[in-house]
Amino acid sequence: MNKDIKKIAIVRLSALGDIVNSAFVLQFIKKAYPDAEVTWIVEEAFAPILSSAKYLDHSFNVNLKRFKKEKSLSLLKEEYQKLKKIADFDLVIDMQGLIKSAIVAKILGKNTHGFDKNSTRESFASFFYKTTTTIPYQSNVILRNAKVVADALDIVIKNSDIANKEPVFTLTKEFTLSSKKKNIAFVIGASWPSKIYPKEKIATVCNALKESAYIIWGNEKEYADAQWITQHSPYAQLAPQCSLDELVSFISHMDLLIGNDTGPTHIAWAQNIPSITLLGPTTSRMIGETPKNIGIKSPSNVNLLKIDKNDFSIKDIDEDHIITKAKELLYGL
Repeated sequence: MNKDIKKIAIVRLSALGDIVNSAFVLQFIKKAYPDAEVTWIVEEAFAPILSSAKYLDHSFNVNLKRFKKEKSLSLLKEEYQKLKKIADFDLVIDMQGLIKSAIVAKILGKNTHGFDKNSTRESFASFFYKTTTTIPYQSNVILRNAKVVADALDIVIKNSDIANKEPVFTLTKEFTLSSKKKNIAFVIGASWPSKIYPKEKIATVCNALKESAYIIWGNEKEYADAQWITQHSPYAQLAPQCSLDELVSFISHMDLLIGNDTGPTHIAWAQNIPSITLLGPTTSRMIGETPKNIGIKSPSNVNLLKIDKNDFSIKDIDEDHIITKAKELLYGL
């Protein structure tokens, strides 16, 4: 351990699920370096999820997505100047491993750490780091996140430490739910259409489990699909509209969450809530797996270096398989 490290920057710009699956490291950083000040550099759109992250002192927003969209050099200069104003960190850890995140890390300080050229998709990123971590890109993201932080800080984060982690986020809201039935949340949206499990099959699962089912929605399309499910299952109801930190609290009240491979589903693992993640064009590499957090994969093969967004095999996951696993998690059957 380096006692000179007093200010630490974490660079994990996006996306929601990746940030959720990274934030667990904060508790281990603070345990090893209780006096260190930790700042997280994040894309503005995803900053709200960090508002309730435990052991985080500050978050600092950037808007590189806006620059990418508008192709404005003045916007790029503005972001650079913002970063230079806070560039006094003793250690900068790039948990993302992309060229853009590596450049951000380099701006923030000289003592940078990230993945080596063989451990990330964008190998050139490694040239911006002073020290690097070696771990196969195909490794589970949770283990990768733990490894890059542990190496940077010269600490050990064991698998057993991760298995016994604290919930990552604090609760900001209480919800009154059913006391007579189990409460199950369904995450029906995702960033790609090929990640979305059919609403008809979700209704079937709700009807088979016969518990209180809350359908989480985040936009008009998801709202319409959620309404359809509630019209086809007497056990399903719309989840309340929530901000990101409220969504964390809502999910934390559940007995089980079932959902697509997307950010809100990952919140269950972060909060130590049982979950089933449905996987089509992606694999369980992307999720936190424990005896009570499992993935169910479709029959398709996945190339991790070239994800096929046209792989709609998630629709082939058998509802009965989900129902069986859900009953095991809910009742210990």
